[in-house]
Amino acid sequence: MSHRPSQSDVLVATIGRPHGVRGLVRLHPATEHPETLEELGRLHDEMGNLWQIRWKAPGIAAVLGQDGQPLPDRTAAEKLVNRKLYVPREALPEVEEDEFYHVDLIGMEAVLTSGESVGRVVSVHDYGAGTSLELEAGQLIPFTMACVPEVDMKAKRLVVVPPEAVEVEGDLTGEVEVRS
Repeated sequence: MSHRPSQSDVLVATIGRPHGVRGLVRLHPATEHPETLEELGRLHDEMGNLWQIRWKAPGIAAVLGQDGQPLPDRTAAEKLVNRKLYVPREALPEVEEDEFYHVDLIGMEAVLTSGESVGRVVSVHDYGAGTSLELEAGQLIPFTMACVPEVDMKAKRLVVVPPEAVEVEGDLTGEVEVRS
């Protein structure tokens, strides 16, 4: 049995490199609490294969296949490196007020404080230094209270205040003078 991936699926983990020779892997959770991955039960990848996670040590997990059996060896684990694991959005617990799943923000209409539409959110990026919303035109908006002061989940709309343009002073030719 497999799960057909959909656009409302939420990335919850990425399988990393093998750990040892017994089929264990380094697992990179995309959840606030790693134990959530076990609690969610069946996860699926982009091809619809079903998986389950059993933590063995911090960051180290056994990945169980559709048959409920762990990966047999390092070779099997190597084949799953960088495999992304998802769950359907409805399988996730409800969030607190002012908390959002990335998938819930995608597709929302972004408007200025004047009410003028500036496009829809097409992607949510988090590279570790903070979350940014990418709009249709390619504009990135930091997902902070200052730049996104209002999120209306019911109306699928958010208010954005784009940050001011950055002013750079000095020589922008790219030429560098080196003195010895």
